Amino acid sequence: MVHDEWQRRDFFRFAAAGAVLLGAAACTTAPQSGGQSGGSALDRAKKAGTIKVGIAGEIPYGYTEGGNVTGESPEVAKAVFKSLGVPKIDATQVEFKQLIPALAAGQFDMVTAGMAILPSRCKQAAFSAVDYVTPTAFLVPKGNPKQVLSFEDVKTKGVNLAVLSGTIEQQVAKATGIPDGQLQTYDGQPQLLQALQANRAYAGALTDISLKALLKQNPGAALEVTKGFVPEIQGKKQIQAGGFVFRKTDNDLVAAFNTELTKLHQNGEWLKIVAPFGFTQDNLPPADVTTEQLCSGS
Repeated sequence: MVHDEWQRRDFFRFAAAGAVLLGAAACTTAPQSGGQSGGSALDRAKKAGTIKVGIAGEIPYGYTEGGNVTGESPEVAKAVFKSLGVPKIDATQVEFKQLIPALAAGQFDMVTAGMAILPSRCKQAAFSAVDYVTPTAFLVPKGNPKQVLSFEDVKTKGVNLAVLSGTIEQQVAKATGIPDGQLQTYDGQPQLLQALQANRAYAGALTDISLKALLKQNPGAALEVTKGFVPEIQGKKQIQAGGFVFRKTDNDLVAAFNTELTKLHQNGEWLKIVAPFGFTQDNLPPADVTTEQLCSGS
């Protein structure tokens, strides 16, 4: 799951199709610079008492349940913004691959979708400090009869692999040299799950946290999650680390958010917030995994 990359997206049966807007009203479109009248994004959020965020409808990272936005990323964001004097978040759901373009277009002021921190994404937007780390895994038939445990196994054993569009798993699969004929790309978790159940693909790649949540939501599926692993490209480990995403011009918002996020990591509150979504102490980011490192590709 750390979610390009290292990421994942939209596996679950009830993920809503199309855009879901939570809150009182539709967002006013902002210039790409983020420069609405009325001050910075942080100032506007404090004055309005709410921050507009983007999600992708992916369990357990950011989704709606009972009309309310929840998931690891939105719940952490709620705690951060409460400390900053912003008591509410309003969420708009778009396809995962559209999150950064929609952010740049001003549909919302940040992305709370468990997005992997990748050099290509860092060129388009600003990332918070690392929120979490998580390994990749495969969803395979029970017993994993073909013993597919890595991207290299997918290639050499000639099985079809399902991935979500715009994710790190898709990028790693291509970099591994998996032929296009073996690679199936889907826009959402429901479609990916259907492909596996219909035997159109042998395996589906995503973070292990997402896949475990998928099986929890679909207990009758004759599938299992493989042991998590860190993919490698040309001998280099592709650490999957997720964070929150902002426009590059919103420096004050990023700085304020990082201050409070670091406090949550250090005081133990983060673990309490994320435990209901399957995250553990093992998902806390190590000190040597930083946004700067991930953005540079080093």
